[in-house]
Amino acid sequence: MDSVRLPTAPSSLRTQTLGHLFPHRLRHIPLPPCTSKPLIAMITRSRNHVSPIAVLSGNETSISPPDSPPPRLKVNPSSLQYPAGYLGAVPDRASDPENGSITEAMEYLTSILSTKVYDVAIETPLHLAKKLSERLGVSMFLKREDLQPVFSFKIRGAYNMMAKLPSEQLAKGVICSSAGNHAQGVAMSAAKLGCTAVIVMPRTTPEIKQRAEEEGLTFIPPFDHPDVIAGQGTVGMEITRQAKGPLHAIFVPIGGGGLIAGIAAYVKRVSPEVKIIGVEPADANSMALSLHHGERVILNQIGGFADGVAVKEVGEETFRICRKLMDGVVLVTRDAMCASIKDMFEEKRNILEPAGALAIAGAEAYCKYYGLKDVNVVAITSGANMNFDKLRIVTGLANVGRQQEAVLATILPGKPGSFKQFCELVGPMNITEFKYRCGSRKEAVVLYSVGVHTPGELKALEKRMESSQLKTTNLTTSDLVKDHLRYLMGGRSSVENEVLCRFIFPERPGALMKFLDSFSPRWNISLFHYRAEGAAGANVLVGIQVPENEIEEFRNRAQVLGYQYVLVSEDINFKLLMQ
Repeated sequence: MDSVRLPTAPSSLRTQTLGHLFPHRLRHIPLPPCTSKPLIAMITRSRNHVSPIAVLSGNETSISPPDSPPPRLKVNPSSLQYPAGYLGAVPDRASDPENGSITEAMEYLTSILSTKVYDVAIETPLHLAKKLSERLGVSMFLKREDLQPVFSFKIRGAYNMMAKLPSEQLAKGVICSSAGNHAQGVAMSAAKLGCTAVIVMPRTTPEIKQRAEEEGLTFIPPFDHPDVIAGQGTVGMEITRQAKGPLHAIFVPIGGGGLIAGIAAYVKRVSPEVKIIGVEPADANSMALSLHHGERVILNQIGGFADGVAVKEVGEETFRICRKLMDGVVLVTRDAMCASIKDMFEEKRNILEPAGALAIAGAEAYCKYYGLKDVNVVAITSGANMNFDKLRIVTGLANVGRQQEAVLATILPGKPGSFKQFCELVGPMNITEFKYRCGSRKEAVVLYSVGVHTPGELKALEKRMESSQLKTTNLTTSDLVKDHLRYLMGGRSSVENEVLCRFIFPERPGALMKFLDSFSPRWNISLFHYRAEGAAGANVLVGIQVPENEIEEFRNRAQVLGYQYVLVSEDINFKLLMQ
């Protein structure tokens, strides 16, 4: 069996013993002065249930601890993109100066084999996805981490780290920074172990670590700690035990990298021939970019649709392991995730969260891209904590992601009979959405969606339109169209000095007024379309009339506002439909 060499984990990651005694009585926790005031939930000390006791909120100012590391390279997700299914960001292990040690590899293996996670976690089943397997010509198995008691794999890592704390340290309590699955894992682990837990949900985490030191709490990180990684590694241990035949690859969703690092640390030790392939959203590809650059990088913006993996910077220890052991990263779109959520519903009548469906989307794209047949692959369904508000987005995009629906725009001449001619050319194809408005010019734009059974069917429609001199554009891949412009069809208009932006509004009271205070009445707002996406925030298209000589002032105000945004004024699809 091939040996596997891992770098030694830094001592700062191995031991996180923190200072003062945490009072055992239940109480509100005052916020330290001059720090941010995040949302805080206090978890009761109980072996039977977990109850939120106190909720506090405040401003968003953050501070950095005095020992902050030097700034990392900031990159844009769009700087590394490749076709769906392509295995990119393959680690360059030959140029890695750190050789690690076989002792370190054995430590991870031993830690995974001796874990205590089964005090709270279950050994989840490995289900054959029959419909997906038939469609792809492979045997696709789903590792059902969505069936855990907290509907996510996160319980494994959180409990493993907490259960290994000395009793006197555990008695002081724990603290974590999370707004999702990790928080639930820590809360359930605290209830099982009978300790106090503080769950903090801020925009940034340095102040939480400061708070932990002041209160004597132990900080439980979501991914970047050897004990957390080992806990997640039990997923790989179960897969190797449950698989009935040789595996070609295991597809793992990546956020901070804890799950894939743990799986790789185990599987590459016992079955080194199995590929460990990470899957990331194309707009949240922090691991792919870190592997590409050979160092950890920070994303300067990030897509929040799959909020369970929306991590701007992967962990230090997780990156060390991944660059040694994983085989590359597949990138997938939001549409593909929605399609995989629908696939899972049709397969098992379960609804996954976007991050939970990420590995299915990556596995399907990879098998199609490389034309794989008659092999066994595993996709990890990592979570099912779906925000109900997001379901309408999923249903709207699932068929697009499956390539069973196309979004098109056709320009019609402004003369009698042109609309009838257009309908005749569409012919027998099923129209699922249709928007038509005659503008002030001598032409009009029809925006429509059609059901597609085969790629040839869509090409035939486009050819019919072309032969009749009706210019047609395929807009299926445009998020701007699918999120906003399809709802704004009402004729074209030209607005002077209009700057078009897509903002991500945080999902909290006052977010809209804070935005308006930044730009109004300084400039006129000419367009506004708001689309909520649950806990990830709201996707907002805004038009603001800003003269060219005031653009720099606009940028400065947007930076002070702090909302993630991108300029889309030159988008060709906006000009086609709206100008």
